[in-house]
Amino acid sequence: MTAFLDIPEQLRIIKRGADELLVEEELIAKLRLGRPLRIKLGMDPTAPDLHLGHTVVINKMRQFQELGHHVQFLIGDFTGMIGDPTGKNVTRPPLTHEQIEANAATYREQVFKILDPERTEILFNSKWSNELGAAGMVKVAATYTVARMLERDDFGKRYAAHQPIAIHEFLYPLMQGYDSVAMHSDVELGGTDQKFNLLVGRELQKHYGQPPQCILTTPLLEGLDGVNKMSKSLGNYIGIDEPAREIFGKLMSASDELMWRYIELLSFESIATVEGWKKEVAAGVNPRDIKVRFAKEIVTRFHDATAAERAEEDFNARHRAGAMPDDMPEVAIATDGKPMPVAQLLKQAGLTASTSDSLRMIEQGGVRIDGERCEDRAQVLSAGRSVVLQVGKRKFARVTLS
Repeated sequence: MTAFLDIPEQLRIIKRGADELLVEEELIAKLRLGRPLRIKLGMDPTAPDLHLGHTVVINKMRQFQELGHHVQFLIGDFTGMIGDPTGKNVTRPPLTHEQIEANAATYREQVFKILDPERTEILFNSKWSNELGAAGMVKVAATYTVARMLERDDFGKRYAAHQPIAIHEFLYPLMQGYDSVAMHSDVELGGTDQKFNLLVGRELQKHYGQPPQCILTTPLLEGLDGVNKMSKSLGNYIGIDEPAREIFGKLMSASDELMWRYIELLSFESIATVEGWKKEVAAGVNPRDIKVRFAKEIVTRFHDATAAERAEEDFNARHRAGAMPDDMPEVAIATDGKPMPVAQLLKQAGLTASTSDSLRMIEQGGVRIDGERCEDRAQVLSAGRSVVLQVGKRKFARVTLS
């Protein structure tokens, strides 16, 4: 793609898979300027790895990049030490400077699996945030009122419920908004949960005499449990730096319904191609075949085509070894978000008569998880996982831990 695409075509690409564009007329006016727009995406390095949930919005930035626009990937090394309160019902503990630095190094490396490093500007918001100093931060804080901050859904709910809100949490949306001022951003990207923060950026730009940025929000990707937002802490994630075999296997474990959601938000295939896949399934093609194509696409993106082929071969070999049936029972087990021992899961799934029976079968080598023999009596599975458990040659169940 090039920057010479006409504006309607650019809009079609930009809006595909997006949730909301504010304000479309303003974006059209910016595109008419005939210059590359400054596209901002900020991420706080709060965890050491990126997962597929993060890539929904990074993929959108890649599309802007392919359209010829200037992308600015902002690593929130300053805001990360405040802690983003978005969606939290308790004060989030700030990270240390050392944690931020270590995670930022990983982010920088992993993001280039999606973005073109030669056309990507990497920025750190400590550069201008530290220079503000106490007096500067007081001036920024003076631009917003407590009443306006309480318009934010999570703040409002916590205030109404008499739950604590620390003063420094109000600084987070303000400093994220000030990033847009410092970067002179034309468009800022973010998940739907970031909408309030993105709007603060627009308001601060107006206050500082800049044209307000447009906002493009993207949906939040559900994890492998199909319910909760993809999160490493919930164990329902697929890391982009995981081995090819792990990525492929996790994608194949997703439900058919979730597969279409993932394809919608993660695949680079054309809309026509995806519609063709849906017609194939409606005509009788096994959804598993489509899932294989999609899983290979994702593995190829983060590894290469050879790794994708090997991952498929390995997956098929493991399933053939276990002779897994297509019509196995599906069992959902509540774990309250905590890891659960495999021995206990086998009993709850009805595959063994008791936990002691489970332990005996594990010791005898008669238990497999996704086709691989379980050899550890103490092995646990994290909440959010969806796995195929097998006991002996004939007992199977697809178990989802919620």
